[in-house]
Amino acid sequence: MNFRNATTEELDLNVTPLIDVVFLLLIFFMVSTTFQKETRLQLQLPQASDQKADPASHTIEVVINSGGMFFINGRELSDSRIATVRRAINKLARGNKDIPLLIRADAMAPHQSVITAMDAAGQLGMVKFSLSAAQSD
Repeated sequence: MNFRNATTEELDLNVTPLIDVVFLLLIFFMVSTTFQKETRLQLQLPQASDQKADPASHTIEVVINSGGMFFINGRELSDSRIATVRRAINKLARGNKDIPLLIRADAMAPHQSVITAMDAAGQLGMVKFSLSAAQSD
């Protein structure tokens, strides 16, 4: 057997059909893809003014001390449970959901206490509440 005289042919791989298939897949995915618009929160930000607030307007003030105790319009609540906070706010609001609610928390107050006050207001359907902070120098 003489293997030395055997001629080897060069293999030629034609990639043109492969490129055609890739482009067809690309076009297919571009056409069939649906673009989804992400939902965004719609916020109405409060307007600041230099005028003093009307003293006749009724405001519910929730104060949270550094120990996490609640004071609503100056009266201390018996405990810090959300049901107690909700009941006290509802009693003062008399079912009116448009009464402004001001939450004033000590800088060292537990974060959970602030969330409890906000959650209680949200469960009552109150939409006008704000957080108070001291102005830094």
